[in-house]
Amino acid sequence: MSLGWRFVLTLAVEAGWEIVENTNYVINRYREGTIAFDYLGDTVGNSVGDILSCLIGFYLARWIGFWGSLTFIVVTELVMLLWIRDNLLLNIVMLLHPFESIKHWQAGG
Repeated sequence: MSLGWRFVLTLAVEAGWEIVENTNYVINRYREGTIAFDYLGDTVGNSVGDILSCLIGFYLARWIGFWGSLTFIVVTELVMLLWIRDNLLLNIVMLLHPFESIKHWQAGG
């Protein structure tokens, strides 16, 4: 697949996720399963920022390659986990199957 089509596919998947992420179902799952009790969904600015970040990541990944990308992802996830007790992996886990122990830990317990 050409670089242009990979770019378009990446943009479509990210934009699709932003739409799904802001449905009532997902918003309510975040409220029920995480410590984000007052989460109302993303603002338009946040969604646009997420899409732009994804596109920057697309070109960064192309520049630093697979192993550089993997290292960047692992380091970023670990730093966020230790610094703010939140990251993409925890969000996915808590969205799919919330754990009270994780919720308690994220709240500072």
